Amino acid sequence: MKIAIASGKGGTGKTLISTNLTKYLSEKRSVILADIDVEEPNTNLFIKGKPINTTKQFRMVPQWYKDKCILCGECQANCKFNAIMQMIDVINVFEELCHGCYACSGLCPTTALPMVEYPTGETVEYQSDSLVLIESRLNIGEEQAVPLINKTHKIVDEKYENREIKIYDSPPGTSCPVIAATEDVDFVILVTEPTAFGLNDLKLAVETMRFLDKEFAVIINRYGMGNDDVEKYCQQENIDLIAKIPFDVEIAKYYSKGELIYNKLDSFKNSLKEIENYLNRIIKN
Repeated sequence: MKIAIASGKGGTGKTLISTNLTKYLSEKRSVILADIDVEEPNTNLFIKGKPINTTKQFRMVPQWYKDKCILCGECQANCKFNAIMQMIDVINVFEELCHGCYACSGLCPTTALPMVEYPTGETVEYQSDSLVLIESRLNIGEEQAVPLINKTHKIVDEKYENREIKIYDSPPGTSCPVIAATEDVDFVILVTEPTAFGLNDLKLAVETMRFLDKEFAVIINRYGMGNDDVEKYCQQENIDLIAKIPFDVEIAKYYSKGELIYNKLDSFKNSLKEIENYLNRIIKN
C-alpha cells in the first residue's frame, strides 16, 4: 500500500507524522519511507541511517548545434514553455524552463537540437535497521521538482516493490509537486492544525484530492491550541478524522533536537496506534 502524507500548507507536521509512523510500523511490517519533498527534504534528520546507494539525477533538455541549424524557427514556435528563443542567428535554450517534452528536438528538421542530460539533484538510499529511507534533493537553484519526484517514485516501485507499506513524505501545498507526489498512491493522509490558516489550506487540499479522485482522511496536529472549526468542517464534509495529536511542548522539544517521539511519549504513541488501526481497516478493504 502506498500512503502519502500531505498537507495544504507547510509546518503542519507532515515530517513529524511520516518519520514516527514509519518507524513505529517498521517494528511490525516491512516499510519504506520516501522523502519526496525534494526542495527541502529533512527525514534523514530524524531517522538516522547508513547510506547504501546514491544516484545522480538528470532530466533531458535540448542542446543547440549551430552548424546543423537552418534557423527555421520551428523550435521556438512549438515550445509551449518559452524555453527556447531565437535571437537573429542564435537559438537560446533556457534549461530552467524546459519541461523535457521533446517537441523542439523531435520537430527540428535538421536534428540541431538533440536532447542531453541536465543535472537536477540526487537520490540517496539509507538503511536503518529493517527500515529503508529514500531521500531525494534538488540542486540549489533548480526550479522543477516534478521530474525528481517522478524518478523517486520509479525507484521505489522498481527496487522496493515487495515492501508491504510505502510511505511518502510529500511537499506542502496543492501545486504541481503535490500532484506528482500523490497521483500514484493508494491513500492520502492530510495533516492540518486547528487554526484559521490550517482550515483554509485543508479545504484547498481536500478539493485537490477530490479532483484526483483519491481516498483520504485527516489528522489534526497540535490539537487543543486553536478552535474546533476543522472538526466541524470534517463532519460537514463526511471526512474521516483519524487522530488528534495533542499540543504538547514536549513534542516540540524532542522534535527540535531531531529525535523520534513515538517511543518517548505515550500520548503520541496512542495517536500512532489510532492511525495504524485505521490503516489496517483500509488495507483489509
